[in-house]
Amino acid sequence: MGRKVTVATCALNQWALDFEGNLQRILKSIEIAKCKGARYRLGPELEICGYGCWDHYYESDTLLHSLQVLAALLESPVTQDIICDVGMPVMHRNVRYNCRVIFLNRRILLIRPKMALANEGNYRELRWFTPWSRTRQTEEYFLPRMLQSLTKQETVPFGDAVLAARDTCIGSEICEELWTPHSPHVDMGLDGVEIFTNASGSHHVLRKAHARVDLVTMATTKNGGIYLLANQKGCDGDRLYYDGCALIAMNGHILAQGSQFSLDDVEVLTATLDLEDVRSYRAEISSRNLAASKASPYPRVKVDFALSSREDLLEPLSEPLEWTYHSPAEEISLGPACWLWDFLRRSQQAGFFLPLSGGVDSAATACLVYSMCRQVCEAVNNGNQEVLADVRTIVDQLDYTPRDPRELCGRVLTTCYMASENSSRETRDRAAELARQIGSHHVGLDIDPAVKAVVGIFSLVTGKRPLFAVHGGSRRENLALQNVQPPRLPDQVRLLQRGHQPHRRHQQDGPQGLRPLLPRALPAPRPAGHPGSTGHRRAGALGRRTGVPDGREFVVSALVFESATRRTSPPVVRRGPGCSLARADGQTSLPPTVRCPWRGEVLPGSVLPCVPVPVPVPPGFAVSCDTGK
Repeated sequence: MGRKVTVATCALNQWALDFEGNLQRILKSIEIAKCKGARYRLGPELEICGYGCWDHYYESDTLLHSLQVLAALLESPVTQDIICDVGMPVMHRNVRYNCRVIFLNRRILLIRPKMALANEGNYRELRWFTPWSRTRQTEEYFLPRMLQSLTKQETVPFGDAVLAARDTCIGSEICEELWTPHSPHVDMGLDGVEIFTNASGSHHVLRKAHARVDLVTMATTKNGGIYLLANQKGCDGDRLYYDGCALIAMNGHILAQGSQFSLDDVEVLTATLDLEDVRSYRAEISSRNLAASKASPYPRVKVDFALSSREDLLEPLSEPLEWTYHSPAEEISLGPACWLWDFLRRSQQAGFFLPLSGGVDSAATACLVYSMCRQVCEAVNNGNQEVLADVRTIVDQLDYTPRDPRELCGRVLTTCYMASENSSRETRDRAAELARQIGSHHVGLDIDPAVKAVVGIFSLVTGKRPLFAVHGGSRRENLALQNVQPPRLPDQVRLLQRGHQPHRRHQQDGPQGLRPLLPRALPAPRPAGHPGSTGHRRAGALGRRTGVPDGREFVVSALVFESATRRTSPPVVRRGPGCSLARADGQTSLPPTVRCPWRGEVLPGSVLPCVPVPVPVPPGFAVSCDTGK
């Protein structure tokens, strides 16, 4: 009869700039499509180079390697006797376009540039590409010599056109064009195009699958026709997760549904459809036919190839199905977990480390890692050899096969409860119980020494000690102390010393109001003539930046202040009265006292953090010492 066509679309886990790997996945998808009887294969947007190349699109090498992959596809026997639709960047007349390259049997049929670029939210396509603005117009594209030798073509059509095969007409859309107010498929459908294709690079957003399905079904409900949607899947190297959802629809009904969250690198959907169903559906819509009679024609590229076969009378047709959606909770659990898996295997690390506080945020993150382990085990049980090979690489055990998600979680996730004096038994127990349930390797750690070290160093440098709100601290101080981590606290509260702190009641102005709240964290001065004292002129870079004219610097280490510029005889430790005696060399000495010139009183002994880090003399301080002899 010659009216039943089998078409294929796919979702590929392409990696940005992984040209060799991307080529293998494209060839695999074409091979699967041919094995299922398809004569047209559609791939995701920019599948040759990967969607997330960002500023690498500016590099000529990206264009060159994309052309090399295209040449390999043209030359491969896998691509014979099937129309292949692939995505790649193309430079035409010194302008870079996001294009579809459609070829058959070593001949390029059409290069179709994208006409509406996504440039909102997470998308920045206008930064790298230019939209094709001439609707229903084409011009000649001169092929590079590496392609001319393969295709025996000097030029090919470039622009907004459709393919006219022996038995049907095919038109292309690219991602964002489906979402525009006046999508190209409207005018193409009125001009007799029966098969629409859409190559997407659409990332996951909660409930976005509903919008995709609604757009496709509504397009084919109003205008009739067959619609194929392909999409990128996985994490291609950025912070976004592309969620697949490839589909095939006809006349408002879904005929094939791809998975939204899957660890399979290659997923191919096929459907066998009757072109007469499209034609009879359109014939019954008089308003559509009136608009079609006035439609402007598209340039047609004739293709001496048929998607149907003469002996298709007994060929079974694909049946409509109801789209199965994930719940919001399932999307939250599965989407980030798939991203974590891609990120882990591509970074080639051994797993994740998570500080587990017993609160909601860290607990949710731990559950996402466990969800990842569940999906990995399911993929391995379903025979996914790529996932199995990746797991064995991660755990560094060639004969390992994951069966239990909890056991795998214990290998790839280490959780740590970081206790301080502000921690409660309740949060400690919650963290331990969650770790037990998901199977993570759990350890406990007391971070009080690190907290005191950071607070002490910050106070020493700035003359300010951050306080919790219950102790009179500002909101900024309170937040910083709640999230204290050695490299982070000074950054969060550094504005306090610059006068950006909200004014609190009873806070004194001037030097008295800015006096150090940790008075014991002051370095002792050096004797006159000591290297680094006022008379010493070896000023270091740190000293100049902090306004210390003579480059005096101190090292906070084991309750000892000593010279960081030059070390001579072991300096005496300057301690307050009533403290144990010690010197830098471990010997004993008389107990000195330290005086603050602002207050004049004798400061008590300091309990200093044991962290070897250079600390400049606080601005505005001039310390003096009484040897106590």
